[in-house]
Amino acid sequence: MSKQKVLITGGAGFLGSHLCDRFIKEGFHVVAMDNLLTGDIANIEHLMGHPDFEFQHHDVSKYVHVSGDLKYILHFASPASPIDYLKMPIQTMKVGSLGTLNCLGLAKDKGARMLIASTSEVYGDPLVHPQKEDYWGNVNPVGPRGVYDEAKRFQEALTMAYHTFHGLETRIVRIFNTFGPRMRLDDGRVLPAFISQALRGEDLTAFGDGSQTRSFTYVDDLVEGIYRLLLSDYAQPVNIGNPQEITINEFAEEIIRLTGSSSKISYNPLPKDDPKQRKPDITLAKEVLNWEPKYTRAEGLEPTLEYFKKKVLG
Repeated sequence: MSKQKVLITGGAGFLGSHLCDRFIKEGFHVVAMDNLLTGDIANIEHLMGHPDFEFQHHDVSKYVHVSGDLKYILHFASPASPIDYLKMPIQTMKVGSLGTLNCLGLAKDKGARMLIASTSEVYGDPLVHPQKEDYWGNVNPVGPRGVYDEAKRFQEALTMAYHTFHGLETRIVRIFNTFGPRMRLDDGRVLPAFISQALRGEDLTAFGDGSQTRSFTYVDDLVEGIYRLLLSDYAQPVNIGNPQEITINEFAEEIIRLTGSSSKISYNPLPKDDPKQRKPDITLAKEVLNWEPKYTRAEGLEPTLEYFKKKVLG
């Protein structure tokens, strides 16, 4: 095969499917691997039959094999929202540990460069704001969110061990809240929850008093940052996110205004260990990758809202 091959685990997921699109566009042969636990085949349906795309229905926490040469591995398989990892805690830990180990073993065997999808959740409920890569975090390892947070922290440590001990080429991206088309309506995260509630005319459910903050990145910006990191020479973790911070209350009002909904905001108790603030320091991404987000939240919300309208209203 003349084209370079890339394996994208979690390829039928929200982020994974957008990465499949990008690598097809860049001229790679893409192997998407997913057990469809939280991924959706509909996200990659448009790629089925493409000569440079293949799909493998497989759980990466079991032995992983891809035939032939392999240039890159992007490990994005994992439940990624609280509603999923609270429901599937053991699978979440297995894909972060065994899944990462299997992918690193494959990368070592093939001489491939591997990028792992880490997360801003490694910072836990941060005591430092905004969060820089050299902050070690404030994570409760035995709390309900610990299964995801610690799986990702272990994934980073394991990846770095392969880098230092075996000389494997590895990259680590710490992803902050990302949104865009192909998000699941029922994934429990604030953006799909608010948009679907607003479109149905239901109350928008905020947690706590709504004063906690988030920073939302449009998916195209994230994919660009990941692509640049993969091709860079930088092996330490890099934050990719949009530092435009907003409170949950402000975000709820923004969604109500955008959808023209008559919805009100209702409040539920704040879940245990829920981060009070979240904002990336992207100084490193600017310096090392010459990357910063191009899309404002409003620009990203436009196509996202259209996608959700089709899903909710038909």
